[in-house]
Amino acid sequence: MDNIKTQRHILVVDDDRLVLAALSRGLRDAGYRVSAAADGESALKIVDEDAPDLALLDMRMPGMSGIELARRLRERVPFLFLSAYGDADTVREAAEQGALGYLVKPLDIGQILPSLQAAFIRAAEIGALREKESQLTTALAANRETAMALGVLMERKGIDRKRAFELLRTHARSTRRSVQSVASELLDASEKLNINI
Repeated sequence: MDNIKTQRHILVVDDDRLVLAALSRGLRDAGYRVSAAADGESALKIVDEDAPDLALLDMRMPGMSGIELARRLRERVPFLFLSAYGDADTVREAAEQGALGYLVKPLDIGQILPSLQAAFIRAAEIGALREKESQLTTALAANRETAMALGVLMERKGIDRKRAFELLRTHARSTRRSVQSVASELLDASEKLNINI
């Protein structure tokens, strides 16, 4: 078996115990580590304890529907929907929730394995994009703080932007800290000074 597959953890959520057992067994036989849940609440507990790499969610379940479960998992676990219904409205609803795919029951393990592999690849791409977005957001926030600190220095010292940046950078080097951390400290001090006035 492919070593990558044996390391992948799939959560299967379906209220039909026969489908749940057959799908779980088939995926285990295909080399995946499988957790099974018959309802949304049980699925959430599994995710909290041992987050899967991918979830297969039944669309229509009593209690918490697959759609509601998908909303709760959306930022945490990539998912595909399982359903006995393949009509356009149901598929569109699944796509709107961020599903990586839609599998129509009855399921044949051999036929769904390529869909699972495609979902794993797409999930990795989405994860990389989210990480990049997070890094950019952090960088933009740091740049904004630095720009604001430069503005404070320019106003208080009556100097231009280049000279203000040199002062900030010199202080950062002398204290062996980043320009961003010195800028943040300067803004905090400036804020406290303004509050106390």
